[in-house]
Amino acid sequence: MRKILLATLAAAAIVGTSASANEYADQLTALANGELAAIAQGPELVAAITAQNETTSGYDQAKIDALDTQWRAEVDASSKPLIDEVLANAASAYLLGVQEASEGLYTEIFAMDAKGLNVGQSTVTSDYWQGDEGKWQNTFLAGAGAVDIGDVEQDESTQIFQSQVSIPVLDDAGTPIGAITFGVNVEYL
Repeated sequence: MRKILLATLAAAAIVGTSASANEYADQLTALANGELAAIAQGPELVAAITAQNETTSGYDQAKIDALDTQWRAEVDASSKPLIDEVLANAASAYLLGVQEASEGLYTEIFAMDAKGLNVGQSTVTSDYWQGDEGKWQNTFLAGAGAVDIGDVEQDESTQIFQSQVSIPVLDDAGTPIGAITFGVNVEYL
């Protein structure tokens, strides 16, 4: 079923893509413009990003850096209040459900707000602020239809070859309110 969906998506029109030398770029772009775009418009996710944007709109770089430092320290700590708060929210539950339903196609999913801060995630990320990275800059800042495709990399712990695919999350008017990144197991394409 997934192969049929991907074949159908591969025939779809390709919207502007920022892709590196990734042999799966065409398939990943088609996936981004179809299935991933539909997932990104999940009402739980859009509501969570909208709410967090209201909270973080006044954050300056010092506040963002402090939160990112806290997150990085919590990754290996026994107490993880910021990480636990994000993992326990409705957006994270939605993204975890999507990852589990993908039967291994998605290795990770995380969504970011208008500042590039994590809103929800299926697994813990190494940092809280993605705003300094291409996955956020090349999608949220580029607008509707943008796709950012990372290199194919092998995860050392799982031995899975994956590529990160990022797209903007849009409001009802089609305006970017955040971004979302999917780790895609390219062996499933």
